[in-house]
Amino acid sequence: TSLAIVGPPGAGKSSLVNLLARVYDVTGGSIEIDGHDVRTIPLVELRRSLGYVPQENFLFSLSIRENVGFGAPELTEQQMLDALEISQLSGDVVDFPAGVETMIGERGVTLSGGQKQRAGIARAIAKGPLILILDDSLYSVDTHTEAAILRGLRGVMEGRTSIVIAHRISTLPPFDPIVVL
Repeated sequence: TSLAIVGPPGAGKSSLVNLLARVYDVTGGSIEIDGHDVRTIPLVELRRSLGYVPQENFLFSLSIRENVGFGAPELTEQQMLDALEISQLSGDVVDFPAGVETMIGERGVTLSGGQKQRAGIARAIAKGPLILILDDSLYSVDTHTEAAILRGLRGVMEGRTSIVIAHRISTLPPFDPIVVL
């Protein structure tokens, strides 16, 4: 199942997925996953099932390997390489002094904006979540890289719930339904 959410800045797109992740709870009504109110799902279990790539994702002062593998303790070498390939970060990593062992500094200071976003996408892919959420997570990449990432994500999105948030409908692959806020 896939869903696209489109709308201008401030329309509430990120707020919707924050409700799903229980960053804060609804004050009326409910948010449900498979008919279960998210407030009844243990928070650790709920968040373990989500692969969330925010507009500005947090990277740790660790190696690329450790950042991509964060939240995926059973990650194999091949799964990490696949995540780097799908996120279009693998080409950059081979140019780094220590490859995947390169330390990226607090908040990813040694990476460009697009590389940070792609590292966040790789982390979400590596986690193998039941629900994948991309919150305008491609705004810092060029159109060619964006198209390549979206092609790679088609396979990742298959068989799981995917929510893609964007400011413009033109940046989205075909989705049904599309919610416009």
